[in-house]
Amino acid sequence: MQDIPRKKGKREDKKKRAPVHYGIYRLSIREWLLYGAAGVGLCGLCAYIFYRSAAAFLILLPFGMLFPLSRREALRKKRLRRLSLEFKDGIQILSSYLGAGYSLENAIAMSAEELRSLYGPKGMIATEFEELAEKTRMNRPVEEGLLDLGERSGLEDACNFAQVVAAAKRRGGGLVELIGQTAGIIRDKIQVQEEIHTMTAAKVLEQQVMSAVPFLIVLYIDLTSPGFFDSMYETEAGRLVMTCCLGTYGAAVILAGRILDIEI
Repeated sequence: MQDIPRKKGKREDKKKRAPVHYGIYRLSIREWLLYGAAGVGLCGLCAYIFYRSAAAFLILLPFGMLFPLSRREALRKKRLRRLSLEFKDGIQILSSYLGAGYSLENAIAMSAEELRSLYGPKGMIATEFEELAEKTRMNRPVEEGLLDLGERSGLEDACNFAQVVAAAKRRGGGLVELIGQTAGIIRDKIQVQEEIHTMTAAKVLEQQVMSAVPFLIVLYIDLTSPGFFDSMYETEAGRLVMTCCLGTYGAAVILAGRILDIEI
């Protein structure tokens, strides 16, 4: 009953997947082009709203080209959050198989099968559990694979879980109870994180809307009262005031993003 399930067909000939370092997000060419175009568009909007000058657009353009880098960090955090949720499900399923009497090695293989059906063949934690099961078939220690996953994922919970499994294996007893207790603690922590994320989601949307309000106000006044802001674009004092407004606006957006970026 506890034979480790093996994939048939092309599984044996499948090329070995390169380890994924989840703490590093690499943008695809499509993402570079998409976010680069968004950054250029944002520079054009700022140049029009604050300066009405092509020279200002050229000055702001290098900053717009850096926009993909900021999006890369946001995508990295999003991927880590998704991995954290999948990891929570993975160790819960693993704990249930251990409680049913499976050995740790067989429980990992069975968990990989269930995670594959839950998240699909491209699910991150499903793929990692499948790789972990393959390593156990080659007589590699389970704790070694878990420690490697913890290091590559950058998740504190994954590192802690790997250390708990390694300590339990060295002690040689109470493995099922210790893993079950650790999985419960990690589950509760991630649930708290998700509750905080849910509570701040509305505020994040509100912050995004408020960030667009200054642009909408200027565009509305410009359409309904042409020439109202001419003095702000044609005089040195006006350009200085608009530069201060742009700096204040940028600082407010950055500060709001940091306030809403809550970590446990």
